[in-house]
Amino acid sequence: MKLLALDTATELCSAALYIDGDCRVREDARPRGSGELILGMVAELLAEAALSAGQLDAIAFGRGPGGFTGVRLAVAVAQGLGFAVGLPLLPVSDLRALARRALMQPGAPPRVLVCQDARMAQVYWACYEGGSAPGIARELQPEALDFPAAVYLPTRWRGLPVCGAGSGFEAYPAALRGLPGPALAPIFGQLRPHAREIAELAAIDGLASAVAPELAQPVYLRDEVAALPSRN
Repeated sequence: MKLLALDTATELCSAALYIDGDCRVREDARPRGSGELILGMVAELLAEAALSAGQLDAIAFGRGPGGFTGVRLAVAVAQGLGFAVGLPLLPVSDLRALARRALMQPGAPPRVLVCQDARMAQVYWACYEGGSAPGIARELQPEALDFPAAVYLPTRWRGLPVCGAGSGFEAYPAALRGLPGPALAPIFGQLRPHAREIAELAAIDGLASAVAPELAQPVYLRDEVAALPSRN
């Protein structure tokens, strides 16, 4: 399978070209300016592999949650490329991609709490398990947007080792390290979602999870919560 993957949901802008298990990457961390970087990264990767976009099987992208501008950018670039060359798109959760990064770290247990700083004193979070293949990152606790004090671990993890990953642990260390249940260790607070893991997860999921470019949607969580009907 030949996939192009991109992610701009955080300050780490990245692109990856996945060809039958081999993955070449480009990345750059900066607070702003991902729009100026991502297309250049894509062009470099394709030129290095002597491929055109039309020779790919699909385009994978980080669909969020993450920063509004960054998530919109990833969707827009993926849609533009998909429309241009007639390729399907493979949306991948940024939290799941981050979970895969954490689970593949040396010494990491097969359970991870992912917490990404969502600003406004909140975090995007979810829980994942590795199982027999650690990097698959099976979602156990669904993605949510909460204040750090509302984050919790699944009861089935009681007494088991759990690691933590994401910028939420850097932004709210006291609240997240003091969660009830097993102590989180190690903490990979420096990790961010990356196009490499997005490409690898897209390859694992396969083309059955692909969507047409016009159907690709970002996942913000904050907007979705705000849009819930009131209960009267």
